Amino acid sequence: MRSRARAHVATLLLSTVVASALLATGGGAAHARTPSPPSSSSIGLPASVDGGAWASGHLQGTAIDRRRGHMYFSFTNLLVKTDLAGRPIGSVTGLTGHLGDLDFNSADGRVYGSLEYKAAQAFYVAIFDGSRITRMNMDARTTDVLSTVHLREVVRDYTADMNGDGVFDGDTGNTPDHRYGCSGIDGVAFGPDLNGRGGGRLTVAYGVYSNTARTDNDHQVLLQYDVRDWRKYERPLSEDALHTSGPASPAGKFFAYTGNTTYGVQNLEYDGDSGNWLMAVYKGKKASFPNYGLYVLDGSKPARRGEVKGQPRPESGRIVSLLPRGLHHEPSGVYGYESGGQYGLVSLDDGRYYVAEAGTVDSGGTTLQTGRAVLHRWTGAVPNPFAVGGTAR
Repeated sequence: MRSRARAHVATLLLSTVVASALLATGGGAAHARTPSPPSSSSIGLPASVDGGAWASGHLQGTAIDRRRGHMYFSFTNLLVKTDLAGRPIGSVTGLTGHLGDLDFNSADGRVYGSLEYKAAQAFYVAIFDGSRITRMNMDARTTDVLSTVHLREVVRDYTADMNGDGVFDGDTGNTPDHRYGCSGIDGVAFGPDLNGRGGGRLTVAYGVYSNTARTDNDHQVLLQYDVRDWRKYERPLSEDALHTSGPASPAGKFFAYTGNTTYGVQNLEYDGDSGNWLMAVYKGKKASFPNYGLYVLDGSKPARRGEVKGQPRPESGRIVSLLPRGLHHEPSGVYGYESGGQYGLVSLDDGRYYVAEAGTVDSGGTTLQTGRAVLHRWTGAVPNPFAVGGTAR
């Protein structure tokens, strides 16, 4: 999820022009495809939801508000809100940072996402008030649709001088710097405390640089936060003066041993049906690991104190276990699957998921980014545990 498209004014104007043109010709609001009709077997939910086609970055994540019938799509520098027929309701523009994975918080009715400003060494949880997103091209900086909370723990690990030379090496994986290989954040999801003590938490997953020359970057790193008191931290987005208002530390920090991946957990999702956590990633490149595309955390096993492997100095931390199902790589002990979900993954908590597909379409010589959430059911089969379609249990 490291397409670094920026929300320049020209790009935003192009999105508006394309959308208007397609509306005028009856093609739908900037859509590359006609939305699929609802499936009678999907218990009121459509077989797919089309997120449209936009002059933006590629699809990063999706979230659903089932009660209001809305789907949200993150396109790197653009947030799009649709109904479940794929008709655009509104969008948020003006983001020059990297907007990643999304999740809907049923407790407050808002959409949470990861937001990075690497050049400024600033990392945030972006909180969108969906009820205020009522028209297209609402500016994130001048409207009241977005607030942000700064994540100090991520900054500490991203900027860590691991070789002690006094130099911050910047946004590159070709360095021993960045603790745990931290490249920022991407996956976000709401779910229970990973320590097994109950209570809802927002979990934020690190991005991790691909680097086959080091051994301290073989874990997925997960931070958990209790967001019930976050209103005191929330600030509007001001890209000219990025704020540092946020919690001093997370409520918990956890490590999942998977082997190095390319930019860490792209999409994180908690499944209320199984009680497990899904981590969709871009595959890693280390030959000593299986480099799967999907890892599942065993929700029945609370985190335990254990070794954070491969660190320059012995280190212990809260270790979470992979579910012992699916493909198994005996030399490393790692379990996983091969599937989609890297561009968007939404659990419906009944054995069904929306798995996102990303693509491109040409419009008059301009490449537009597309996204679509497609209904699947969990089968647990290998190598791919998802099958298209299915009914709720």
